[in-house]
Amino acid sequence: MKTVRDRGAADALGLVLIAPAVIGLALLVVALGRGVDARAQVRSAAEASAQAAALERDAHSASIAANEVARAMLTDSDACPDPSIGVVYPRPGAPTSGISFGLVEVTIRCTVSDRGIEVVQSGSREQVVTAVASIDFFRASGAP
Repeated sequence: MKTVRDRGAADALGLVLIAPAVIGLALLVVALGRGVDARAQVRSAAEASAQAAALERDAHSASIAANEVARAMLTDSDACPDPSIGVVYPRPGAPTSGISFGLVEVTIRCTVSDRGIEVVQSGSREQVVTAVASIDFFRASGAP
């Protein structure tokens, strides 16, 4: 007749050895997920800001519109707590040739927060996204 051994100590030892690896893997997945989510939010905000800037008639109004849209979309403090928003709008009277004619460019630069996952360093936390939108020729200030 076989005797049944108590494996409680061996199971507890296995749990003690495997638990830190599982927790570390979970933290890594959360950190990478936060980075992907932040990148998607910044990209969406840049595209919407470029579209809003393209609807304006001058560079000053375009810059204000792009800033308002970007800041309204980037309200999550974990994704982009303090964005830097740059707008490049074609100058009136600038040469009408080249790829930049009739395009407004919005660049959003920010640093993703590592609040809550300070243990995991997943590389560069800076996000830089540039979006371009075409300006309607009849809405632009230089149109005849």
